[in-house]
Amino acid sequence: MTAAWQPPPPELALAGAGVHVWRVALDPPAEVVAALAHTLSDDERDRAARFHFDRDRIAFTVARGALRTLAGRYLAAPPARLAFGYRERGKPYLTASAGLRFNVSHSGQRALLCFARDREVGVDIELRRELSDLLALARTAFSPAEYAALCRLPEVAHPDAFFACWSRKEAFIKATGEGVAQLAAFDVSLAPGEPARLLRVDGEPPGAPRWSIQDLPATPGYAAALVVEHAGGAAPQLACWDWPAAGPTG
Repeated sequence: MTAAWQPPPPELALAGAGVHVWRVALDPPAEVVAALAHTLSDDERDRAARFHFDRDRIAFTVARGALRTLAGRYLAAPPARLAFGYRERGKPYLTASAGLRFNVSHSGQRALLCFARDREVGVDIELRRELSDLLALARTAFSPAEYAALCRLPEVAHPDAFFACWSRKEAFIKATGEGVAQLAAFDVSLAPGEPARLLRVDGEPPGAPRWSIQDLPATPGYAAALVVEHAGGAAPQLACWDWPAAGPTG
């Protein structure tokens, strides 16, 4: 895993085993929001306008505009002309992608965007927050083995373990595109200090994993994870960058 978020290079090249993850601040200056809004489709502008709170409208505009801007750079195409489709369970894709795959997650004032070629990817970021019903949520969203592992930990460790587990599980179901119906069909590690690992995936032999999972470099106040398909058996080569147009990130 890369140790920290880095400034991006002037030229983007994504091929082979490369996987690029971008961290985006969702509260940039107004002129940045306005510029990104111009890249959106009419449907996306309508979706943005339907948000009741300005912060949600701005977050949607920035995340979608950043996706269009970066995908346009990878594809050497005008961002406003990119078209998206949706698979059966809602995972988005580019209709003219040249093999480019992507995934997006946002929480609080941060978004993560990941890109790869000819391999599925999933990313998730979660704002750490106080949860009065943490164990009840875990019982519903975690597998039985994960819930049992969480309950074995001291109570003081529950919040960190919960958000580590939740971000890893969300990243996995976003990579596979199977959605919440898959939540109990796999186990991830969750103990504080334990590396991110897929411990079990229904129907997949443990000796030949199709997917890899890892935590992303720290963003204070957040948990974040990435899942990448091992296309052709090649391990992913990860680069983590801050998107400069979004301003400084914490």
